[in-house]
Amino acid sequence: MNLWQSIIPESLEFPQRLLVLLVIPLLAGAYILLSRRRNRKGMRFSNTALLQIAMPGASRWRRHLAVAMALLSLVLMAVAWAKPIGLDRERVERATVVVVLDVSQSMAATDVEPSRIDAAKTAAIDFVGTIPETYNVSLVTLSGNPSVVVPPTTNHASVNNAIDRLELRDATALGESIIVALNALGQAPAADNGEPPPGAIVILSDGGSTEGRPGIQAAQQAKADEVPIYTIAYGTANGYVELDGQREPVPVEDAELREVAEATGGEALEAGSAEQLADVYEQLSTEIGYELVQRDVTARYAMYAAVFALLAALSTISLSARWPS
Repeated sequence: MNLWQSIIPESLEFPQRLLVLLVIPLLAGAYILLSRRRNRKGMRFSNTALLQIAMPGASRWRRHLAVAMALLSLVLMAVAWAKPIGLDRERVERATVVVVLDVSQSMAATDVEPSRIDAAKTAAIDFVGTIPETYNVSLVTLSGNPSVVVPPTTNHASVNNAIDRLELRDATALGESIIVALNALGQAPAADNGEPPPGAIVILSDGGSTEGRPGIQAAQQAKADEVPIYTIAYGTANGYVELDGQREPVPVEDAELREVAEATGGEALEAGSAEQLADVYEQLSTEIGYELVQRDVTARYAMYAAVFALLAALSTISLSARWPS
């Protein structure tokens, strides 16, 4: 949830109560008229130095600020009276996370020490360790022949053991791997209410498809199933592998991965080192497994109103205080 969502309510239970806000422009207009009348009276002073002493610029600005904060407090009180409904992040009790790891030959590149695949295994195992015990975790390999290595299970140790045993294969079929991951999500046991638990797919890869259906085509299916896909483009532009005695460059390619993530409402991330990959997985652990729920946030807006009312009061007090020069 971003800052805008925390400030602007999703809806109001009694929106008609906001009609009381019509009094705010009337109060603001009255203040402006009174200020102008006061300024006109001030111009009658023949001694401008005496006028500056009577109403210095700093005092005028503090007076304007006090009024502005008082009006803002009234606005927030009106919103609170309308009983705003906001969005809050709440961790769900059960969910399914499918970890998709690229095991294509390009993952043997050593631009990431000790190699892309070894660093990816270590980071993925650490990531699984951060997933709540009540969550199902599944492991899918990303290659020319993707497969479900471990179906959804709460036995996270078995997932980590399977990650450690992964071996490299040929080709990269990103779209097919997404379909296999979606099928894995379908194998997760239903929740107590009979509904399937929410799911997410996390894909780590160093490039786009070399065969099979395009990733965006499979992403459309994930979008229809309301499954966000988080992608991690892993590696650097300087990666290479030795194939048949020849050096083949395998720079990381993130375009298709980014397209997949954006199409499903997930997030496209990048990592060019083992340390960055660990940070990316740590970020994902704080995002996956949460859902936005509607809550009555009247108290929040009442608190905002009280804060601005207090600031307005302090500003008013400062007007009458004599500060040492």
